[in-house]
Amino acid sequence: MEINFSNLIHLQEIDTELHHISLFLKNFPHQIKEIDNKIEQSSQIVLKAKEKLAKNQKKRRDLEAEAQDLKTQISKYKLQLNKVKTNREYSSLLKEIEETQQKIDSLEEEIISEMLAADDIEVEIKEASQKANKSQQELAKEKDKLIQKKKEMEEKKARLLGEKEALVPKIPRDQLNLYVKIYRKNNGIALSPINDEFCSMCHMRIRPQVLNELKAQNKIILCENCGRILYWEKKSA
Repeated sequence: MEINFSNLIHLQEIDTELHHISLFLKNFPHQIKEIDNKIEQSSQIVLKAKEKLAKNQKKRRDLEAEAQDLKTQISKYKLQLNKVKTNREYSSLLKEIEETQQKIDSLEEEIISEMLAADDIEVEIKEASQKANKSQQELAKEKDKLIQKKKEMEEKKARLLGEKEALVPKIPRDQLNLYVKIYRKNNGIALSPINDEFCSMCHMRIRPQVLNELKAQNKIILCENCGRILYWEKKSA
């Protein structure tokens, strides 16, 4: 009785495609999460730059307030100069005014430094925002493609399951049971074509007598090494 290997081969092809689709669908949530994480990371870079600017502005306000308090103190000292009665008190006030002015000068230098830093931070925010926008647009497109691919894969899976449902009854029960057993045992690959007198999967040389039996295609023959169903693949001239 001639074995119809074409049905078994077709079943293997369907199962292989279904396996790849299952792997994709299983990994889909992880891929989407990775994209969302990248989008969030790009947003965080902009947010951190803005937080840096906010800290800079707060520090400038604090420095300016401190400098203003010292200026007010100098004004009070100057008013007291008109009321002192001794040279010693006068000299002491002048010294206080001088030291306070030095503090103000130091604070104003620090304020200028913070203003320059703010300019740099604003440039950093602008560049980070532009980069984030570009990145997020690309990631959004990647996400859309992935979602579209999932839809296509689900449609393909439904079609293949329909094909498999129609194909399975055409395969003799004993052949189907053997196929399923080997499929589960050998990581989803139950069949192996002969390639130049070798098993394509484990590369073991097939004995001449077995090759002749395979060409006849009148019985199921398993590879003596890997246990898969061997078949002779007719090659076009």
